[in-house]
Amino acid sequence: MKTLTKAALSALSVFLLAGCGEKQPALTVSGLNPDDFVSEYNGASTALYTLTNASGMEVCITNFGGRIVSVMVPDRDGVLRDVVLGFDNVSSYFPENGDSNYGAALGRYANRIKDGKFSIDGVEYELPHNDRANCLHGGPTGWHNKVYEVVESDAKHLKLKMVSPDKDMQFPGNVTAFVTYTLLDNNAIDITYDATTDAPTVINMSNHSYFNLGADPQNHSVCDDILYLNASGYTPIDKASIPFGTIDPVEGTPFDFRTPKLIGADISADNEQLRNGSGIDHNFVLDTQGDESAVACCLTNPANGITLKVYTNEPGIQVYTGNFLNGKTTGKGGLAFSYRGAICLETQHYPDSPNKPEWPTTVLRPGEKYHSHCIFEFSVTK
Repeated sequence: MKTLTKAALSALSVFLLAGCGEKQPALTVSGLNPDDFVSEYNGASTALYTLTNASGMEVCITNFGGRIVSVMVPDRDGVLRDVVLGFDNVSSYFPENGDSNYGAALGRYANRIKDGKFSIDGVEYELPHNDRANCLHGGPTGWHNKVYEVVESDAKHLKLKMVSPDKDMQFPGNVTAFVTYTLLDNNAIDITYDATTDAPTVINMSNHSYFNLGADPQNHSVCDDILYLNASGYTPIDKASIPFGTIDPVEGTPFDFRTPKLIGADISADNEQLRNGSGIDHNFVLDTQGDESAVACCLTNPANGITLKVYTNEPGIQVYTGNFLNGKTTGKGGLAFSYRGAICLETQHYPDSPNKPEWPTTVLRPGEKYHSHCIFEFSVTK
């Protein structure tokens, strides 16, 4: 007997209820009810937006935090599976219900700034501390906790706008930013980030999706996935997860993924950097040098064949192996987010770059345009 997928069961339930005379909302392929994402947050309206392509892939996004909520891709048997962590209603993303970054479009500054301080042109700015003594992902009310304005929306793309005023989380300058999601017919999610400012500021945008290619964060550990990183260097961190400022070779360390290997192969090694990050939670310095045609990263689930390739113009990628997931949070389908039940692959400039002038700059000035590009391309390995 053939087992029905969750999406098929949801569709069958809708059909049966409709036959009883009850009008039911149309669910997404991933089983989401768009009505559960219609709300208001600080006076701004939220909703769910669904992108589809000719291959049957589906991506659902909410404008609360510009978050990717679900990504349905086929496995080697053609079964569609949801490969990102998320919730089945928008209120679960609200910070008062447990601050999180699941699927979010991060800003103004993805990752950490040491002690929440940086200087531009001799002027020091102090930001809120929301990660020990550091400022993480733009602060407690960074863009992941705000509603993006929807400026364009159709079946294959969604363009979101964020207007961030001067002194937003104490960052200088009025910033206007755009995040554009486009679903391509080759099963790739194309993400562009663009921004301008009227005063010198820093900016570093990224996406914080938690990927579980096994489509089961409760039972499938990313330690069983194969990872390739086109990176011969990484930035070691202290116990507060702040880079020292050096770029060290990965050769001879557990951080060498230049030859594809299981994530779990060396993640429990006796290594100070693994202890500092409670596993892998590090920025890798990409050898791609901004070449968007070169694979920056490749993740494969050997069990079902689902493969994710990442392309970017950014100099780095933060790899986080779900070290602080603990099974206490439950998401879509009632599945708990277990320890190392997901991996984040955040294309970026390096953490704490505003305090390390020797690294690629994150300073944006009036008249300049910030542009960042990331592609998450899904395929199947036989």
